[in-house]
Amino acid sequence: MSWVTKTLNSTLGKKLLMALTGLFLILFLVVHLAGNLQLLLPDEGESFNIYAETMANNPLIKVVSIGNFAFILIHVIWAILLTKTNKKARPVSYAVSNASTNSTWASRNMGILGTVILLFLIIHLRGFWYEFKFGEIPTIVYDGITYKNGFAIISEAYSNILYVIVYVVAMGFLGFHLSHGFASAFQTLGLNHVKYSPLIKKVGSIFSIVIPALFALIPIVMYIQTL
Repeated sequence: MSWVTKTLNSTLGKKLLMALTGLFLILFLVVHLAGNLQLLLPDEGESFNIYAETMANNPLIKVVSIGNFAFILIHVIWAILLTKTNKKARPVSYAVSNASTNSTWASRNMGILGTVILLFLIIHLRGFWYEFKFGEIPTIVYDGITYKNGFAIISEAYSNILYVIVYVVAMGFLGFHLSHGFASAFQTLGLNHVKYSPLIKKVGSIFSIVIPALFALIPIVMYIQTL
């Protein structure tokens, strides 16, 4: 067995992969949010449609997209493996547990939070990514160039209050997941220091509120605009 296989099969190796894939997905959230915020520009979707078409035809973005799906899969699989490892290490719960005082609610329920986010992601990808790639998307012309009108598809989806509610609730789960995952990833990578750890936790707390809140704002605003 090679040292790479041994490392990946160890608890530390699994945690390292979780941390690295988690940080990549955090970075992806920022980039994805920057693109999605263009949905709120007062140009009836022109900026977003041009942006989406440009990204879809960029070879580098296609590679990153494949990598993103791979990292999501790795993140999920290794989370399951770590959970099983932890249960094997402690098959019987302690008679007295002070978990609520020694850890946050999010840290104790990362599996539940991650599962809800994964289910939402599947629904979200089926409703948007799959439709963009394989569905019949209406087109629109800007300056003589034809683009897919993804804005129209998204506007229609966000006119449904049930989907908006599901989206906003899912972002709440994402916020809790990030509130623990952000700082935990840096800690796993050994970036722990009496000077820097408090700052990392503070940045993580702000990130876990601002990013999900901005994501949730998009469907809320677009729904209000349909009233």
